[in-house]
Amino acid sequence: MAAEVAAPAKINLTLHVTGRREDGYHLLDSLVVFADTGDRLQLEPGPELSLEVFGLFATGVPADARNLVWKAAEGAGWTGHISLDKQLPHGAGIGGGSSDAAAVLRTLEGQGAGVPADLPLNLGADVPVCMAARASRMQGIGEQVTPVELPELHALLVNPGAHVPTGPVFSALASRNNPPMPQDIPAFTSGEDCAAWLAEQRNDLEGPAIALAPEIERVLSDLRSSRQALLARMSGSGATCFALYPTKKAAHMAAYEIGAAYPEWWCSAVTLT
Repeated sequence: MAAEVAAPAKINLTLHVTGRREDGYHLLDSLVVFADTGDRLQLEPGPELSLEVFGLFATGVPADARNLVWKAAEGAGWTGHISLDKQLPHGAGIGGGSSDAAAVLRTLEGQGAGVPADLPLNLGADVPVCMAARASRMQGIGEQVTPVELPELHALLVNPGAHVPTGPVFSALASRNNPPMPQDIPAFTSGEDCAAWLAEQRNDLEGPAIALAPEIERVLSDLRSSRQALLARMSGSGATCFALYPTKKAAHMAAYEIGAAYPEWWCSAVTLT
């Protein structure tokens, strides 16, 4: 049966790097939400596995076994044609490839396919939380995913077009043993309350990413100075940054103003859940 599925953008509201295991994997503590924008996929069963990539950010995305979408389908033993409409910038810290792979696995699970339990994490640290596709706390090397209740958040996502490889960002960390988030996440009554608490947390990869791509600091500066911005931070390993606003209207106004000032930047006003 053919299926069409959304692969929402993943946003790290926080990203604390709390250690590194002997095998080199970093330990994380991250509050993750998902946007109402993202890629779209269509799956059509067939005798052979094939992948077509098109859309705004299709350039440079492999349409073969190097793609996480292909690896997800292959790992689940599924064959057929997958069409991937790439609307999110890749290598951007918003889990594009991981969310795409998770969307494939969720679809196949829904159709009764046997997805190996270890497959999501084997595909990448972000894939398990992208399988949940809802506000969650991600810990360990990505294998611990705990749902959390957050208020609806209005945000603007901005990417200046910089591709920041994850490996060099982690390598540039000054410390790999940093404090985690508090054990308990409060019950927030509003987006403003949530933003105030988030301001006390961190993205430990923000500094190293800025050192590699200084334009990230320009994005953060513009977001922080936009009207009614509650908080601005980088997501994941960059280069996408976000700002939170008290209303959807404020987020859209900031998108208009920043988009007009920097037409070459990718800007998207979103709701995060």
